[in-house]
Amino acid sequence: MVGPEISNMKFHSASARTYRRLHIFAILFVAILFSTLAEAEAAGSEPSSAPDPAYALAGRALTGALQKGGYTLYFRHTSTDFAKLDGVVKRYDDCSTQRMLSDIGRAEATTIGTAIRALELPVGEVLASPYCRTMETATLMFGKVRRSLTVREGAQDNYPALKRLLAKPVSPANTNRMIVGHGIPFRAIAGPPNLSEGEAAVLKPLGDRYVVVARIAIADWAGLMEVALPRVKR
Repeated sequence: MVGPEISNMKFHSASARTYRRLHIFAILFVAILFSTLAEAEAAGSEPSSAPDPAYALAGRALTGALQKGGYTLYFRHTSTDFAKLDGVVKRYDDCSTQRMLSDIGRAEATTIGTAIRALELPVGEVLASPYCRTMETATLMFGKVRRSLTVREGAQDNYPALKRLLAKPVSPANTNRMIVGHGIPFRAIAGPPNLSEGEAAVLKPLGDRYVVVARIAIADWAGLMEVALPRVKR
């Protein structure tokens, strides 16, 4: 027969083990909760290149704003031939080592340029990454281009020079800055969704930052022209 003292010792020992288990469970629960909240907060603070609802423009309002100038249009180059990927690029003007525009991409760039002229959007400086596909896209769109290493900046410190360029007010203010670059740098600094080939993000530079006011896919240019009638000369 077990004495009352031994029974009490066993009871207290079992209670202590239960308490320790509950204590450990509580600590783990709190840790998981804080981790989940931190992840949610981080996800919520991730930048997005979708149009900012406070500044978003579409249709006639977008066309009218662009006709007044003061915006930066960041284009990803138009469609390329993925049968040939980039090799080791020693010289930017050596197109033999680079992925190039396809015939479809050349036609797309020409179409976009025609729409921009038809909509009478004032074009100021035209900058492009020095890669052949971006230089060719810009040339077909605008008939002029200046090679910019800033647009092709490496990823060190998350593209600081490109960030400054996108935030810099446009000059002259009654023109629009046109940039033809790549999808990866823009995604890295502006966030998802990715730019498709030939798609443009319309940015309003604010000096210390910029806001995305619209995104224009290749097919959207025809819609902008339709909305802008009868002002568009066709």
